[in-house]
Amino acid sequence: MRLKGKIAIVTGGAGGIGQAVSELFAQEGATVVIIDLLPIGKEVADKINDTGGKAVYHSLSVTDKSAVEELFNEVAESYGRIDILINNAGITRDRTLEKMSEEEWNAVVEVNLKGVFLCTQAAVPYMKAQKYGRIVSAASNVGLRGNFGQTNYAATKAGVIAMAKTWTVELGKHGITANAIAPGFTMTDMVKKIPEEHFDAIKASIPLRTVAEPIDIAYGYLYLASDEARFVSGICLTIDGGTSR
Repeated sequence: MRLKGKIAIVTGGAGGIGQAVSELFAQEGATVVIIDLLPIGKEVADKINDTGGKAVYHSLSVTDKSAVEELFNEVAESYGRIDILINNAGITRDRTLEKMSEEEWNAVVEVNLKGVFLCTQAAVPYMKAQKYGRIVSAASNVGLRGNFGQTNYAATKAGVIAMAKTWTVELGKHGITANAIAPGFTMTDMVKKIPEEHFDAIKASIPLRTVAEPIDIAYGYLYLASDEARFVSGICLTIDGGTSR
């Protein structure tokens, strides 16, 4: 087991890529703390526990600083450490630049950027104290190349990559690595709603001519969270079938 005995916090861990990460990490021996506003998070945690893994669910907004700090303190007190933080929580509010409202801009920045900042800030003191930590944050290939109608989303995902590179410099001496993952189109519930004609065009634009499954992205998270990646920090691992070549 590649994560045996590790304590892993996964934000946005109740659905899509986050759920795949939660389940995979538990299979690999980690105790998984699932943070999500989706009530299905309890079912995900129950399923993990019923199949021999260890997981607990907490309903929490990553934008709530005091709640985040309280929960991370609770996790550290309960388990004695926080080894892994997966910053996966994220939202979209797509609109072209000229039509995008300030509210749509703020909502995406709050979750995708501020939420990553707050959770990482809360986790780092515990990681520094134990001289060990793995921080992996969800970027997107949109953060590397932009995308029509996603000014807010692309900006936050580019920001996540920049934060990972900055944290690498600040935290490396404490035994903490910081990386980002940039998925491409992945078969989440959101993508499944795309009309078939548009979906076919998306697949045709991907060199591998297929769309990722959540588990394909989860394996990237597993690598960067494992001790196999002990000397990997400050990178953005792109998993998009060659789209961002």
